[in-house]
Amino acid sequence: MTVKLTQEARHEEALKKYALDAHELLEEIKDLPADDQKDQIQWAFEDEAEAQGLQPWELTLKYTSSPEEYETERLKLHKEAAEVLGVEWEEYCEMNNLVV
Repeated sequence: MTVKLTQEARHEEALKKYALDAHELLEEIKDLPADDQKDQIQWAFEDEAEAQGLQPWELTLKYTSSPEEYETERLKLHKEAAEVLGVEWEEYCEMNNLVV
């Protein structure tokens, strides 16, 4: 049985996994207070997402799901966003450089 994480819990999990991969960053920020370390990790995570051409929530998905789940969940969330924005799916894909 798979437990569905909330988006916030999923993001926290992704940040933890990201931090484990970011040895240099952890070394640089080790002397900062805990809150500042958390901020630095969040900002580095956002920079990493941008470097990969992703939204931060997409990188969160990447760190917290299998490759198969990632693509399915990513498209599902993009479709939800298109609906909320009231944009046709094809137009949304074009606006966001999505290839489906």
